[in-house]
Amino acid sequence: MDSLDKEILNEIQWSFPLVSEPYKELANRFHLTTDEMKNRISNLKSVGVLRQLSAIFDTRKLGYKSSLVAMSIEPDRLDYVANQINRHPGVSHNYERNHEYNLWFTLATPPGTDLKTEVDKFSKLGGIKKVRLLPTIKLFKIGVKLEMVDEKKQEVKPSEEKKQIVETKFVPTEKDKEFIRQLQKDLEVVDRPFLQAAKNLGMTEDQVFEQLKRYEKIGVMRRYAAILRHRDVGFTANGMIVWNVPEPRIEDVGEILGAFPQVSHCYQRPSYQDWQYNVFSMVHCKSIPEAEDVAKEIQKQIKVDDYRILFSSREFKKTRVEYFTENEFKIEETITV
Repeated sequence: MDSLDKEILNEIQWSFPLVSEPYKELANRFHLTTDEMKNRISNLKSVGVLRQLSAIFDTRKLGYKSSLVAMSIEPDRLDYVANQINRHPGVSHNYERNHEYNLWFTLATPPGTDLKTEVDKFSKLGGIKKVRLLPTIKLFKIGVKLEMVDEKKQEVKPSEEKKQIVETKFVPTEKDKEFIRQLQKDLEVVDRPFLQAAKNLGMTEDQVFEQLKRYEKIGVMRRYAAILRHRDVGFTANGMIVWNVPEPRIEDVGEILGAFPQVSHCYQRPSYQDWQYNVFSMVHCKSIPEAEDVAKEIQKQIKVDDYRILFSSREFKKTRVEYFTENEFKIEETITV
């Protein structure tokens, strides 16, 4: 990647143009020809840096239930259990982390299903010692933006404003579901990439954009944007900073954490006797020392002394959940290695 590639990736992570010819619009922003822009985007996809360009929907707004799940697994069974869990279509992220709870994954299940029932299906797998469900109690922030240009790195302080949405009840109709199935797909690098989805939906391109903007306004869509492969662009220190926050301070601390530009995700989650941490925040850095420095700087400002960073040592799965496309998941009765 050259410096212009990095500038383009910065732009499309947060501000992808919802117009009939988005690559032409991007080309104009960067004083390129449309073909030059398409070639750069295509190359970033082909080398694996740019994972996907698509609508990013809010799981809960669509009626899905979701949870972070932590498991303590016998080390010699870890790979096998992780690979079996990866088969579940609702598992999007699955990591080994440096803790007694050595496997951490996110699971989303569609409306009408029971999250615990789905997690219990994994109990047939040998080697699982403990399971902790860690659903979101309160969401303070979600939105990854990797700063590709070192000179633009922001100071470690709570400086971001929280995105405002119009709170409204949303129950997806069959038309909504089909729209979501179409717009969650990776966007093609062609002159009019939204045209085929519009045709499939019996809509004009402008109607598609209006619907996307309405979804964003009410929080059904978080944004339409590029998703990068963190490790391939140099962000190899994927640190989950967990905080043991006194109950009366959780709301304030969570809001402050969410305002740090270095924090991509921040949630309140339940604690257990053997897991006292109740606020989770994610940082993505280029080295472990850098992540540790960021955590220390954040700690000074939120004044919570009991925290630790769990780094992912291995990535077993990282994808997006495909909404409204699921088949029932079953673990085989007889599990063999």
